[in-house]
Amino acid sequence: MKIELIPAIDIIGGKCVRLTNGDYGLKTVYNDDPVAQARGFERLGFKRLHIVDLDGAKAKHIVNAETLERIARETSLVIDFGGGIKSEKDLQKAFSAGADMVTVGSIAVSQPRTFLDWLGAYGPGKLILGADVRNGFVSINGWKEDSQEALLPFLSKYIDAGVINVLCTDISKDGTLAGPAVDLYSKVMGAFPHIHLIASGGVSGNEDIMRLEEAGIPAVVFGKAWYEGKIDIEKLNKWRTTD
Repeated sequence: MKIELIPAIDIIGGKCVRLTNGDYGLKTVYNDDPVAQARGFERLGFKRLHIVDLDGAKAKHIVNAETLERIARETSLVIDFGGGIKSEKDLQKAFSAGADMVTVGSIAVSQPRTFLDWLGAYGPGKLILGADVRNGFVSINGWKEDSQEALLPFLSKYIDAGVINVLCTDISKDGTLAGPAVDLYSKVMGAFPHIHLIASGGVSGNEDIMRLEEAGIPAVVFGKAWYEGKIDIEKLNKWRTTD
């Protein structure tokens, strides 16, 4: 099965940025217009887009709904959106603005009953369980706080409840171009082979995406590698069609 390719747009102050290790002080702006960036991804043939409202993650409520709405209106990309989803009002706001799926992480840690209620109300096809990992434990609130939730038990209780989509980010890899945590993602897939796992963090180029595909990882998010010209989509597509 071919790995699903998902470019990312992270938003701070209305601009397309990337952080290193989730540090807001280590920010690089790559495009002043996230909507134009999204249109560019669509022109290149991408079908899906991962949007993170970093302002929202920090503020603990959605901040960049207007940008989400414009991207949804001006492209036909399938959008998954995360950042600042702390209440059902935020969840409904994201869907109303055009998100096809919403990533929820912090609430699943701090308010498990609420997450399970949302899972029942909206269905497993609309929610992505976000698991941002540092030293084996799930981090929350824009990676500012570490929880006591170990990754596999955390995933297990929600997968048993019906979760099928999981976005897993190794924070130590994110924005570093140091290569993805293939062993970590393989461990997750070994434990839960039926889920749609989206690997995130550390992708440095085509070879990393190939490694993830060969390891059987269903999907990958990439950002910095793309913006710094380290992913050659033509070569990657050629490899994917001839493999």
